[in-house]
Amino acid sequence: MSTETVIEINEKIKKEIKEPEFYKVVFLNDDSTPMEFVIEVLNEVFGHSQETAKSITMTIHNEGSGIVGVYRYEIAEQKGLETVNIARASGFPLQVKVEVE
Repeated sequence: MSTETVIEINEKIKKEIKEPEFYKVVFLNDDSTPMEFVIEVLNEVFGHSQETAKSITMTIHNEGSGIVGVYRYEIAEQKGLETVNIARASGFPLQVKVEVE
């Protein structure tokens, strides 16, 4: 006697591909870091024009913080660390946050 069992699987695997999230690099205002230094960092590290850098710096000064760029996580983190390293080497307490957009 032969017993054969046939099993049918009618299941489809659904793949969801999520694009990587973007992250904001945010500078926080403080009373010790000169605006000229912030403008210089925005030019050199973030590639902003002189005019845009001045505008962002004024936003940081007037509102307490400002978004200086939006990038994928690795790039945002790298630019944030580079900025903090430059600030500390120059003797300034500039604080940088990286947060999900």
